Amino acid sequence: MGRDIIADIITSIRNADMNGKGTVRIASTSITENIVKILLREGFIENVRKHWENDKYFLVLTLRHRRNKKEPYRTIFNLKRISRPGLRIYSNYQRIPRILGGMGIVILSTSRGIMTDREARLEGIGGEILCYIW
Repeated sequence: MGRDIIADIITSIRNADMNGKGTVRIASTSITENIVKILLREGFIENVRKHWENDKYFLVLTLRHRRNKKEPYRTIFNLKRISRPGLRIYSNYQRIPRILGGMGIVILSTSRGIMTDREARLEGIGGEILCYIW
C-alpha cells in the first residue's frame, strides 16, 4: 500500500502546531511544494526553506506562532484531509464548498495544477478536493 503524502504533511503540520513547535520538516515532492506555496501565499505559515540532507531534499516550514503564550492553547489554523486514496472527492467549479463563508480555503488538484478554491472559481475549473484549511 502506498503512502498518502498529503495526509502526512497535514498531520505533521497539525501535530507541530498543537505541540507549540516552531518548525516542521517534511519530504520535498512536487505536490508538497505546491501545497506549501499556497499555505505561504495565504499566510498560514511564515517561511519555507529547502534543506538537503542524506541525498534527499526536505522542506523546513516555519509556522506562525502565538504571540501570547500565557493564554490557553488554541490552534492557529485547522487542516482537514477530504479526498483520500480510498475515496476520491471531486467537484465542479460551481459546487466547490466555501469554508467559513470564504474565510478558509479549499485546496484542489485540477488539470492546471494545485490551486485554491478562489483561483479555481475564477478559471472556471473543478477538480479533486484535497483539503480544507481554516
